[in-house]
Amino acid sequence: MSLSNTRTLMAELRQRMGEDDPMPSRREPQRIPDPPVRVYPKPRRPSRFAKEAAAHTTALVGIGRVGTRYATSVVLQFQAELAVAHSAVATVLPDEWAAENGLLSLNSRVEDHRQFLLRPDLGRRLDEDSLSRLREQATKGVDIQPILADGLSAVACMGSGVALLEHLTAECEQRGWTVGTPMCARFARVWLEDEIGQEVGAKVAVILLGERPGLGTGDGLSAYMVYKPEVGKTDSDRNMISNIHQRGIPPPEAAHRLALMAGAMLEQVTSGVTLDLGPLTTELGDAAGTGLREPQVREPLVFVGEEGEGR
Repeated sequence: MSLSNTRTLMAELRQRMGEDDPMPSRREPQRIPDPPVRVYPKPRRPSRFAKEAAAHTTALVGIGRVGTRYATSVVLQFQAELAVAHSAVATVLPDEWAAENGLLSLNSRVEDHRQFLLRPDLGRRLDEDSLSRLREQATKGVDIQPILADGLSAVACMGSGVALLEHLTAECEQRGWTVGTPMCARFARVWLEDEIGQEVGAKVAVILLGERPGLGTGDGLSAYMVYKPEVGKTDSDRNMISNIHQRGIPPPEAAHRLALMAGAMLEQVTSGVTLDLGPLTTELGDAAGTGLREPQVREPLVFVGEEGEGR
């Protein structure tokens, strides 16, 4: 069959099927609607109440959201601050640091950093070598026994610990009190001050140790004070000041407040929940009151975009 006959037969077939055109008719393309002006959800800004509450704390309060999630800036800030906290907890105070800074070196019964995190009870008592060294070298029968310690942040201890110890010593000596031998305890918990204070016969023991790191605050110190220290004292027998660092309570101001509290303990012959700090409210500020503390500025560690706002 020739090619012309084939074409003729195909044309007849198309006619019988009702379509004489070998190609289908051209259809107009459907118009795709334009995308919305804003593809992402509109960020939810903190309310006026949330902003006011956030002004009194460095915690993540009133951070807003984008859709159902945190803004990028918030997520990055959280990750950065968490890294600061992890780094502080993981840092170990070097063995020779105390001696290099002119402090009597003491160690708790903890043998390594992992055991320190898992066995808080071992951090509340001195090992035998340290106990012997304390009995041989420390001054006895003092009014105030300050103790510098690593606690849960050796970073804080090595950072502003010595400055706080020196300022506190100066404040106490100005008031005519005898101050014990400057010392530093490694792998220490708060209650270690009880045994140390008992051994040296101090009227008041003060342990200045790195506090548990919060978000973005890995260099904060806390000070715990107890009158007539002895093994068996509880937290209800103590008074404390926390948030001691340059962005919180500077060491000189913290030392002044601690001296005022020590004076109240010596005068009232007690500490803890039975200590009346009412007369010192003006000078102690937050340490003596129960209301909102002064507004604090949360320093961002991460900036996103030109204005630092994430989307």
